Amino acid sequence: VEVVESGGGSVQAGGSLRLSCATTPYMRSMAWFRQVPGKVREGVTAINGDGLMSYATFAKGRFTISRDTAKNTLHLQMGSLQPEDTGIYTCAATNGSSNSLYAFAYTFWGQGIRVDVSS
Repeated sequence: VEVVESGGGSVQAGGSLRLSCATTPYMRSMAWFRQVPGKVREGVTAINGDGLMSYATFAKGRFTISRDTAKNTLHLQMGSLQPEDTGIYTCAATNGSSNSLYAFAYTFWGQGIRVDVSS
């Protein structure tokens, strides 16, 4: 199974970024995790095969998860970004049904992609 992230980069505070994650083959459930400086990895948002979504508290109202099942692609639209959102964002996937924000629920992981938000 291949999990490949794209997007990310640098943005000023208040700006937006869109991350994408493509899997080969199709994975039923997918999620985004992040590791920001000084903190352990944390779940950001997830979606299962039925479209059920979950968001971390810090992501609600600012981040939106979506998927294009025809292209086996997951997207994360991030808005109102702040310097504390700076970190490595990693896509995870599983063929089970899960919208969990816990890492143990996912089997396959991407390499991670960097997001830098400057003040």
